[in-house]
Amino acid sequence: MSDLPRKAVTRTAKLAALPLGIAGRATWGFGKRIVGESAELVGRELQQRTADQLFKVLGELKGGAMKFGQALSVFESALPEEVAGPYRAALTKLQEAAPPMPTRTVHAVLEERLGEGWHELFLEFEDKPAAAASIGQVHRGVWHDGREVAVKVQYPGAGEALLSDLNQLSRFSRLLGPLIPGMDIKPLITELKDRVSEELDYGLEAQAQQAHAEEFTDDPDVIVPQVVHQSDQVLITEWMDGIPLSEIIADGSQEQRDRAGQLLARFLFSGPARTGLLHADPHPGNFRLLPGGPEGEDDWRLGVLDFGTVDRLPGGLPATIGESLRMTLDGEAEAVYELLCAEGFVKETIELDPDAVLDYLLPIIEPAEVEEFTFTRGWMRSQAARIADPRSPAYQLGKQLNLPPSYLLIHRVTLSTIGVLCQLGATVRLREELEEWLPGFVPEDPADGEASVAEA
Repeated sequence: MSDLPRKAVTRTAKLAALPLGIAGRATWGFGKRIVGESAELVGRELQQRTADQLFKVLGELKGGAMKFGQALSVFESALPEEVAGPYRAALTKLQEAAPPMPTRTVHAVLEERLGEGWHELFLEFEDKPAAAASIGQVHRGVWHDGREVAVKVQYPGAGEALLSDLNQLSRFSRLLGPLIPGMDIKPLITELKDRVSEELDYGLEAQAQQAHAEEFTDDPDVIVPQVVHQSDQVLITEWMDGIPLSEIIADGSQEQRDRAGQLLARFLFSGPARTGLLHADPHPGNFRLLPGGPEGEDDWRLGVLDFGTVDRLPGGLPATIGESLRMTLDGEAEAVYELLCAEGFVKETIELDPDAVLDYLLPIIEPAEVEEFTFTRGWMRSQAARIADPRSPAYQLGKQLNLPPSYLLIHRVTLSTIGVLCQLGATVRLREELEEWLPGFVPEDPADGEASVAEA
């Protein structure tokens, strides 16, 4: 019997206590204002206490609670520093850890999925988990052919726990909204729910990981472990060492931060172009820095893990993204507006001023304007504040824009990656990656087309 269903009542009680705690603190804040304390100071303390409880509860749970916490944690850069500082450590912990599954449960799953003689498949198997995620945990071992492997074992009942937690969190998403300025929590939870069945399917994950592993074999910048064996609830891949990005964020050198940021941006845009798949879970726990890049042992490569959530983009990222980005940088307000209308970003019933739309977009794409850009928490906070302030023209315009379903995951992954870049404080040559990998960003040369026709 799974630990997750067995503890369902406890899990539900912990999650249900969150809105009660928020309401209680709101009453406490109201009382402090009555006795004359500054509304701004009280509001800040209230937000701090609420966030502290939220991440404490999420950090104690697996399933959808942890999944939501991991997704939320990459937006930590958008929080005011005085609020973010006290619980940044709790957020980092969410990215790397969760309470372990009992050894007997792990062995039961392995016996059921690999057979009674599952031990014989391994020369070594460590019962203590090396890492944990929202739906499973990873054990280190040595496969029978001598390869070091990572054995991912899915928690029994993980699917039910995921949906139960996300449904519960969805009920009070409005209360959680103020924690991340400018971000609507409910669509994030809805999208996480939509991906549950896909993430539980280790067969799909194995296919996505192997496609990346084969494409990036011998790549000088990116490493993806090969798949060794897969069955229901068990996925075995080659083991990969390296420094987790969460550690680089905490105390890495500037050289490591910049290299990690550059390679993260490169993988974001090159992955879909090379594999037709977008890695859609870009929190720091899924990336490693490994020594031995193109410049030798003192250089670094990016290791990529966890392909449970991917967006299938057979033609790579939509050319519309590159075209609209290029035209925005060129100040072509009318052309940008027409393209956004055609793609459904502006509904037919809405009419907006193209110049106002351009003004809304330009600050967001600032990193693509220059040869290199330093991503900082301060920059991320300024963008979030601009979009979240009801008095801001950007807030009013943003409410009228629409996000078509086909762009939802691309949008979240891009925002999440930018959040990680800001946590790293990395200086990145983003424009270089866009020119290399983003369809539509570099206009096609008509002469190229004429040459192709002539060759044909």
